[in-house]
Amino acid sequence: MQGGSYRLLTAGEVAEWLKVSEVTVKNKYRAWGIRPQKVGRLLRFRERDVIAYLESKHG
Repeated sequence: MQGGSYRLLTAGEVAEWLKVSEVTVKNKYRAWGIRPQKVGRLLRFRERDVIAYLESKHG
């Protein structure tokens, strides 16, 4: 089972976690395979999806 929670993170929180800029997250999330959750016009990312990405790329 995947780790992490269903907690929604902003692009800024993901950027801080990955040590990249918020613009990088917004431009690269599709290439990284991280599915966004739309809240109105805002992008949010499930914590567990970010963890799954990190585990798949960086074991």
